[in-house]
Amino acid sequence: MRKITLRNGTELPVLGMGTWNVGDCTERRAEEIASLRAGIEAGLRVIDTAEMYGGGRSETLVGEAIDGVREEVFLVTKVLPSNASFEGVRRACRNSLQRLGTDWLDLYLLHWRGGVPLAETVRGMESLRADGVIRDWGVSNFDVDDMEELEELGGFCAANQILYNLEYRGVEFDLLDRDRVAGVVNMAYSPLGQGGELLHHPVLDGIAARHETSAGAATAAQIALAWVLRRGDVLAIPKAGTMSHLRENLLATELELTESDLAALDGAFPPPRRKTRLAMI
Repeated sequence: MRKITLRNGTELPVLGMGTWNVGDCTERRAEEIASLRAGIEAGLRVIDTAEMYGGGRSETLVGEAIDGVREEVFLVTKVLPSNASFEGVRRACRNSLQRLGTDWLDLYLLHWRGGVPLAETVRGMESLRADGVIRDWGVSNFDVDDMEELEELGGFCAANQILYNLEYRGVEFDLLDRDRVAGVVNMAYSPLGQGGELLHHPVLDGIAARHETSAGAATAAQIALAWVLRRGDVLAIPKAGTMSHLRENLLATELELTESDLAALDGAFPPPRRKTRLAMI
């Protein structure tokens, strides 16, 4: 699997595991934990969660899943903007660490920008890094102007987690290249879209019919994920709540889309021709 490198030299696979809505259903808990454990064993080191997800339930489940294998995991969680003051960031981080059952985070993100001055949030993040509680920090849902303001404040922003999939390509106009040049890794959340509409598009089905994985015929979901991974400089974090979804995601890394595939996808989902407002969910 291709790798992506953070500013501090850490190498990560371009595919990780997201946990939005994971931990919300008692009946699914065992399978969700098993899926995360299987992903870790398969080399998907990155697990992404947030204090917002299920009011902490996702972090608690992730903590159970990584128990005993913490050193093998690159753990990411996010702080709500309402907790993004200097003291709020520090308090929220301690609470997340307790739910996750760990002493440190590999990456701590501001979930989106709120009313707290950005300089205060950065000061809180840097204090946590100085204390060794987090290895790195970053942001989520930041556009070019936000990133430029962040850069002026100094600090060491390692990543920007953004909505990126075939349906939402606006970041291709300027943000992806801007972050790459600045040494900021982009993490793509919801790379398979929301609600399943994207995965029923006939163009995806047609391309999938022309490809195979080691497990058989490719799926529309694998084509959508392979498209996000095609760049090599974006780390995708699709949800991995079931064993079947995890296997499907892993097999997508085997696919190489052709020029004709990419042209067909551009025709169905045109790339941006002008700056658009940053999409987020």
